[in-house]
Amino acid sequence: MTEATPPKLVIPQLIVGLGNPGSNYEKTRHNVGFMAIDKLARVWQISLSENRKFQGIVGEGTYSGGKIRLLKPSTFMNNSGQSIRAVVNWYKLAPESVLVIYDDMDLPLGKIRLRLSGSAGGQNGMKSAIAHLGTQTFPRLRIGIGSPKTAPGDKDAVSHVLGSFSSAEAKLIPDVLDLTVSAIELSLKQGVEKAMSLYNNRSVEQQTA
Repeated sequence: MTEATPPKLVIPQLIVGLGNPGSNYEKTRHNVGFMAIDKLARVWQISLSENRKFQGIVGEGTYSGGKIRLLKPSTFMNNSGQSIRAVVNWYKLAPESVLVIYDDMDLPLGKIRLRLSGSAGGQNGMKSAIAHLGTQTFPRLRIGIGSPKTAPGDKDAVSHVLGSFSSAEAKLIPDVLDLTVSAIELSLKQGVEKAMSLYNNRSVEQQTA
């Protein structure tokens, strides 16, 4: 009887945060992917700079002995895939080595969710990433932003994702980003699947005064 081959470790080489460029969008819920990249760049001391060839803000460094690249597409959310594809082509990366970070209304604020593959779930940046990479099989990390307080219609959803975090929510964001960094660091050391098993059930709780 032959032994089952162990599952291949998925170790990201390119980490992409989705968001919209410009100061108008800087602190909005939809830009939490950008916030995560900025946090990773600070923690890993990677400098980010604009690269027109990649249509994005890019940085390169090392973590846990491996080369890692960070990307914030400058294309606006709906065309994020163009920028991701440009980097993937240039560095000859496999789609499964791309980890995409983005906001998710279906998750409460304080929770993150890692997956190895899946559909876009209505997120336009992810639709673009899937279209340009030609596959749904690449890891992603969703950061919960909660849903609108009112009955969610399309209009409410847009104003929710493009709105800023409330002051109570904003207090949670540093802890959420710390949790995100820890999950990604484990992904780079032991693979995305290991990080999924440890971090998908964790959450940052709101402090009651």
